[in-house]
Amino acid sequence: MHTTYQDLFQQLWLDYVKVTPSADKIHALLGSSQQDDVINDHIALRTFNLEKIGLEKLAAHFKAVGYEEKGEYHFEAKKLYAKHFEHADPKAPKVFISELKLEEMSADVQRIIKGLVDQMDANDVNATNFLYSGRHWTLDKASYEILRAESEYAAWMAVWGFRANHFTVSVNELQNFDTLHAVNEALKNAGFPLNTSGGEIKGSPAVLLEQSSTLADEAEVEFTDGKAMIPSCFYEFALRYTMPNGQLYSGFVAASADKIFESTNAR
Repeated sequence: MHTTYQDLFQQLWLDYVKVTPSADKIHALLGSSQQDDVINDHIALRTFNLEKIGLEKLAAHFKAVGYEEKGEYHFEAKKLYAKHFEHADPKAPKVFISELKLEEMSADVQRIIKGLVDQMDANDVNATNFLYSGRHWTLDKASYEILRAESEYAAWMAVWGFRANHFTVSVNELQNFDTLHAVNEALKNAGFPLNTSGGEIKGSPAVLLEQSSTLADEAEVEFTDGKAMIPSCFYEFALRYTMPNGQLYSGFVAASADKIFESTNAR
């Protein structure tokens, strides 16, 4: 496992931009010329709640570099369970890990996903590069379509495997933008489509967090029976508000995150 969180996040970023070329362009668009003020608020990762690759297996890599569990979240409609993790260093990005509750899915989806994960070596999860190792199985287009019909989340995970589903710009740290609305306008003016599910801005000052996101880029995926362009990863933007104790809110709002998940839906 990695020895520092900085090293781990650098590798996660390099893997992420390979399938999310818009992220580098957005990073340049929002940044100040005087300093690198595009600071990562958090990343998110996805998995299935199978013992071999469950949420806690992914979390172990972050715990090894000093992260601690902070909050848990339930997404009943999407059949997801999630936790978020924070580091003692306030500059460290937060981590949001979710897992699909397979027992709530159809027999077909359970069969396909278990078949994919059965192709993995149980020791794969311990590799230093596991969190940015992509998928460890072969997949045919028909199986992907069965998953997509029932759960976009399941289909995304089956195609992309283990990697950051998104990085998140901390709007609080930007020099050239004071509001999330201003960030969104700059993105749209530059041609980046936004996720409008639940509105362009999810959340509000009342819940201490506002979020928005681009729609996922598309990248070519290899199936056993051909290639296809599939939604890959997206970029998120978060503005946090101060709590009564004077500290910035550091958690997540389930109702907003529920809509953010839809950034990888096919257009």
